[in-house]
Amino acid sequence: MESALHIGAVCTPSPNVVAREIEGQIVIVPLTAGIGDAEDELYTLNETGQAIWKLLDGHRTLQAVATLLADEFTTSVPDCERDVLGFAGELTRRGILQAGGA
Repeated sequence: MESALHIGAVCTPSPNVVAREIEGQIVIVPLTAGIGDAEDELYTLNETGQAIWKLLDGHRTLQAVATLLADEFTTSVPDCERDVLGFAGELTRRGILQAGGA
């Protein structure tokens, strides 16, 4: 049974997606069926999602990402941790991100 994503997890994009920045927007393209909600669906990220995505380098924990973003967006670390964990959890559930422990 897969455990729930936690703030100490390290996430990286799935090898089954390609992400590109096009005209200031990050576009995520599934390469295989079963990624996301529908076959051949494209994903674009809002400003916050883009900031999180760019920091998911396979080395930083979600907590480290949240701490960096709390500074950048001048918000509290707990609020940022909740947002980062929610974002990563949803993208992990859809198969767009992969998570490991830290």
